[in-house]
Amino acid sequence: MSLQGLKSVLEKEANEEKAGIHSRFFKTGKGEYGEGSIFLGIPVPVLRNIAKKYQNLSLKDLQILLDDKIHTYRFIAVIILVEEYKKSDRKKKKEIYEFYLKNSKNINNWDLVDVSAPHIVGEYLYNQSRTIAKKTLQQLAISENLWERRIAIVSTYHFIRQNRFGETIGVTQILLKDKHDLIHKACGWMLRELGKRDQEVLESFLDKYVDMMPRTMLRYSIERFEEEKRKYYLNK
Repeated sequence: MSLQGLKSVLEKEANEEKAGIHSRFFKTGKGEYGEGSIFLGIPVPVLRNIAKKYQNLSLKDLQILLDDKIHTYRFIAVIILVEEYKKSDRKKKKEIYEFYLKNSKNINNWDLVDVSAPHIVGEYLYNQSRTIAKKTLQQLAISENLWERRIAIVSTYHFIRQNRFGETIGVTQILLKDKHDLIHKACGWMLRELGKRDQEVLESFLDKYVDMMPRTMLRYSIERFEEEKRKYYLNK
């Protein structure tokens, strides 16, 4: 199962009509966040099935895919990385984690981040000391790179799943004044997930920061609240 073989399979599965829809959905126009990305129009379940057959690709091969302007290549590369990470020993996990962060400039759309960051960056940092986890997430959260900031907050999904919420709160505090809608949505999403597990923690955060939160972030975070409580926070 070679790199060239993978590319050939992807070309055969390409769908021009769906590619056009994906290009518009992921904002590839001039000046938009996905500018220059090319889509092949292949559904995610199909890409996941293809990825299973190419788990033997080396990091060198995956680097070639990540460097490509074709978004679909980058997507399948991160899927392969996630699956490889899951079955790796500690040494290999560290190598994949470092490779992933080195390629943050190539993990350059929200779907690429969301499908991979919790499983690689989140899982890796969760198993480091709290000091290392906090410092690394803070560094990512203050990055000028939009995608590193999204990696920072979405990575905390792994912590949330372990009922550990401090990292999500800490990163969100840093990102409260972020200007990008994709960060507002990601923070709101993570706060909502936190709230599913401990609504008191979420309400405590909201009581302190609701006046500073972008409306999109707030709306996402309170989606699961009862109507009366949702209105309460929206009207504060």
